Amino acid sequence: MTQYRRPRGRSISGIIVLDKATGASSNACLQEAKNLFAAEKAGHTGSLDPLATGVLPLCFGEATKVSQFLLDSDKRYTTLLQLGVRTDTADIEGSVISQRDPSGVTKAQIESALEQFRGDIEQTPPMYSALKHKGQPLYKLARAGKEVERQARPVTVYELKLLAFDATAATVELEIFCSKGTYVRTIGDDLGEALGCGANVIALRRLQAGAFTLAQCVTIERLRELKEAGGLASIDALLCPADIAVEGLPAVVLPQQTANFLKLGQAVMVRHLPLSGLVRLYEEDVFIGIGTILDDGRVAPKRLFAT
Repeated sequence: MTQYRRPRGRSISGIIVLDKATGASSNACLQEAKNLFAAEKAGHTGSLDPLATGVLPLCFGEATKVSQFLLDSDKRYTTLLQLGVRTDTADIEGSVISQRDPSGVTKAQIESALEQFRGDIEQTPPMYSALKHKGQPLYKLARAGKEVERQARPVTVYELKLLAFDATAATVELEIFCSKGTYVRTIGDDLGEALGCGANVIALRRLQAGAFTLAQCVTIERLRELKEAGGLASIDALLCPADIAVEGLPAVVLPQQTANFLKLGQAVMVRHLPLSGLVRLYEEDVFIGIGTILDDGRVAPKRLFAT
């Protein structure tokens, strides 16, 4: 009996930057995009809450090798908070745990309270998060009514701006530029407690993830339309090259012969290298991966692409 084998996807490489819709999980977006592109291999670069919208880079093929750099990258968000209501998830999708009158809150009080959340801070992750405790996601424990102790983690909030305060609606709009691992929901919840009235996130939009912004985004709906009208070629044209994800690293251009030695796993000597750290590697004008500078001044391969 002949065993049926599921056809393998296409061996494509690149990054599509989705404008994620509210209500969709990051993994559902990844799977739909993978199917639309008929890609053999795909991975996302850190999840967005279902409530959230905005920038969600998805990596295909060899580009999955830079996904960790995007996961570790800084992020920018706007968020809308509802004052007066605190929930167990710190957003509108959770159960209400307290309600307090926010009518006495002023813009000056909000500005003053925000100062404690700027710069290098310690933040305790929420129970409703994808972090794991003994191999189990925290959100699954939370749904089972369990709460475990979480260690506060250092994060950096580079910018925290008050965009708008509507005293009548009791809403606060913020823009936040922060390091990886920062929970905007926690900032909202902590701000509400600092103001003495509680708060929860009712809208969250990611404006930027690393080098990617809304300007490069496309919706799943638009991808469907383009594919229906023009086939795979029409959506392949939207793929960003993988080296955009690491454009913050210094570039090192190698002649072909030197690049060949590097591809064999050997460290090589190149003129005018940075003193330390990671670099983008190019064989002439082709991106071939990530290298690291050794103490003796040579560059060694760290993550190479198949070329």
